[in-house]
Amino acid sequence: MQMKHLKLASFAAFAACTLAACAPSGSFTPGAVWEDNNGVHINAHGGGILYDDGIYYWFGEHKTEGKAGNVANVGVHCYSSSDLYHWKDEGIALSVMPEGSGSDIEKGCILERPKVIKNEKTGKYVMWFHLESKGRGYDGNSKSGVAVSDKVTGPYTFLHTIRPNAGHWPLNVQPCHLSGKIQIPEGYGFSGGNLPMHADTMNILGRDMQGGQMARDMNLFVDDDGKAYHIYSSEENSTLHISRLNDDYTGCSGEYIRAFVGRFMEAPAMFKKDGKYYLMMSGCSGWAPNEARSAVADAIFGDWKELGNPCLGDDVETTFHSQSTYIFPVQGTNKFIYMGDRWTPQNAIDGRYIWLPVEFTNEKFTLQWQNEWQIKGSFALKGH
Repeated sequence: MQMKHLKLASFAAFAACTLAACAPSGSFTPGAVWEDNNGVHINAHGGGILYDDGIYYWFGEHKTEGKAGNVANVGVHCYSSSDLYHWKDEGIALSVMPEGSGSDIEKGCILERPKVIKNEKTGKYVMWFHLESKGRGYDGNSKSGVAVSDKVTGPYTFLHTIRPNAGHWPLNVQPCHLSGKIQIPEGYGFSGGNLPMHADTMNILGRDMQGGQMARDMNLFVDDDGKAYHIYSSEENSTLHISRLNDDYTGCSGEYIRAFVGRFMEAPAMFKKDGKYYLMMSGCSGWAPNEARSAVADAIFGDWKELGNPCLGDDVETTFHSQSTYIFPVQGTNKFIYMGDRWTPQNAIDGRYIWLPVEFTNEKFTLQWQNEWQIKGSFALKGH
């Protein structure tokens, strides 16, 4: 079975390379097959980067062949690199549990966008991810999973699933939420567009207050003061929540805000530069790519100001056929890299990675397509 998987992976890599050259040594080639130290396409989708003790660690969803690979059949994969170009396979950091185990992370669940941060006080590595129970699809289960490890590469021990901030109102709660009136029309469906009657009127927030808020697409961010934040799509994806974690990073503090109310944003990626906080997000269109969105704030709890689509050039209406998953700094520089996924739901394992340099103009950040590029000087570009 393992040999068959390796043959399939190698064939997929060979077929892809006939259409787009594999990434050469010492440069990024967005959308090409990106091989690890074993010559196998990197399998870390919806991922994020942790820099620890001189090494970058890339955690992401391990996908399998075909449509069945869109659920979690293996777990969270980890890779390591000292230069961001070449990646060593570190194995499965968090494994799903066997079928029939009854675990929240049983094989066949939906386990998405894993992110790992280090708690400098406890020395623990903490992983969060979006979780939907096996067999339920995206039906409103919408939880967050948490796992921890003493070692950056794992194995990680699954702790629990939660609905964030149960019993807590956000710092910017509105009177309509406190009224207790829930005004969601019977049979109403949330399509992912901007609602004329958005979540404030419907009071999705109030509906979920006691049991905890919905949490789908998510990210983590650790600020300079060591406080960590969970950023996630909530209230039927209509509104983004920014929530401070507790001191050990394994739960919520109860302190959070609602941002971009009724705007239906997902795939949040937060980063900080020169004292300002930035967010990149997408709209809601399922697996299909859409036009990216960006925002800036002087404080993590806002006020947040939208900046529009950060992409420039061709194919900006699809974010270069990708969706944001993470933006991270290159250590020892003042540069940042955008990580995006080019989803392939018909054959999940063949998803590609779009890494691009982030540029800054005044308070805005921008992305431009590069066929091939390197981290040199002011992002020396080898091709457009």
